[in-house]
Amino acid sequence: MSNQVRVRFAPSPTGPLHIGGVRTALFNYLFAKKNNGVFFLRIEDTDQNRFVPGAEEYIMEALEWLGIAPDETIGKNEKFGPYKQSERKHLYKKYADELINSGNAYFAFDTPEALDLHRKQHEDQGKTFIYNWHNREKLDTSLVISNEETAKRIASGEDFVIRFKTPVDETLHLQDIIRGEVKFETNLLDDKVLFKSDGMPTYHLANVVDDHLMETSHVIRGEEWLPSMPLHVLLYRAFGWEAPEFAHLPLIMKPVGNGKLSKRDGDKMGFPVFPLNWADSISGETSSGYREKGFYPEAVVNFLALLGWNDGTEKEIFSLEELEKAFDLNRVHKAGAKFDPEKNKWFNHQYLVKQNDADLATAFVKIVDEKKVECDFSFVEMTKIVSLIKDRANFVSEFWELSDYFFVAPTSYDEKASKNWKPETRALMQELISVLGELTDFTSLNIETIVKDWMTKNEIGMGKVMQPFRLSLVGALKGPHLFDIVEVIGKDETINRIEKAIESF
Repeated sequence: MSNQVRVRFAPSPTGPLHIGGVRTALFNYLFAKKNNGVFFLRIEDTDQNRFVPGAEEYIMEALEWLGIAPDETIGKNEKFGPYKQSERKHLYKKYADELINSGNAYFAFDTPEALDLHRKQHEDQGKTFIYNWHNREKLDTSLVISNEETAKRIASGEDFVIRFKTPVDETLHLQDIIRGEVKFETNLLDDKVLFKSDGMPTYHLANVVDDHLMETSHVIRGEEWLPSMPLHVLLYRAFGWEAPEFAHLPLIMKPVGNGKLSKRDGDKMGFPVFPLNWADSISGETSSGYREKGFYPEAVVNFLALLGWNDGTEKEIFSLEELEKAFDLNRVHKAGAKFDPEKNKWFNHQYLVKQNDADLATAFVKIVDEKKVECDFSFVEMTKIVSLIKDRANFVSEFWELSDYFFVAPTSYDEKASKNWKPETRALMQELISVLGELTDFTSLNIETIVKDWMTKNEIGMGKVMQPFRLSLVGALKGPHLFDIVEVIGKDETINRIEKAIESF
């Protein structure tokens, strides 16, 4: 194995990429970049029964969108290709045979029916059936029949599997970068299936062989794979290979209650758990994605990075480049990280307000066009509107709700706010119309100066004018600086709206 840091993300194409998988990919990517290493993507598609068309392309597209594309993968810098396990299946039989020949594995011919019977017998006795050292020489295996008989049964086409022969009476003291020392008793481990008679390896064999051949230096994966660590380390030992370093990431937990975040949590609480929209070809259901919900990829990367990791400071906003410099596996937490959909919106807001107003206006113009309202604002004016409302938005999709009064005069008025319209308000609003009508410089600062001078000169309280004024223009006591609204909609529209409010009240 080379001294270069080489880490991989190795998903199975069995459906859309869960946000937990995205975080695993991100942490691998950051670790590689921090250590001038290589981040590669391997598709683990040995389980053809669970293969879902389109899932592989989805994984690639999601990583590209997030800005964490692999350095090596299918069709890209294939230094250790192929990068798809189904195209590597010719490799695994050789290594399975090697384990047989070294005495570290054996053939097992037990039928599913026989194994079910054993399980039932154990259950009847209040026990759990484990296929390992205590019964493997009592079952239908090559450990109890001759080599000739074994070869004859295989040649006849009888179904078999190759199982790992787990060592007996050992305590494994293994090191995990995040969890420190973890101990496993080999007598409690089962003899996992490594290879099946259909010519396909199981995850365990293919994973270890590929990580070795692709010179993986660190295996950074989810906590759910921690129970597989002893088998994988034992496989490296059986082959005489140097094992990579392991780091098992904490789970991403539900926003409320206990347990791992699932798609059902997102469905129930109305937030995505996938990076991109996913249309299920079988059920016809579409699951929402962060991209289509209006999240910026930088925001998704930022909030995922802080799920189970921090740099030791109070800093929350990190660019990808800053994360690459700051990331340290030793600062990843052991405990699960709560997923907070509301905080994720906050992150998106931070990135939205940094966007160029003209770019946001371009996106907003499309939304306004879809509303099919009459709009004669210039692009400069649209940009001005965006600059006034974006501080209140988490997503561009919220712009219309925050600014509809710029485009359409109110037809009704907020009931609670209408209490600010007093008997004397009518006369004040008519005077205000006269003040506004005399203005030639209709810019926000000048309008504000003249109106406030008028109120001061006539000893009119601020609330007596400003609240009914805003109510006339907006229909509620909301929105950005009032005189900015006045400048954008213009003198004629401002006066028309005040007159309409006078009639309504």
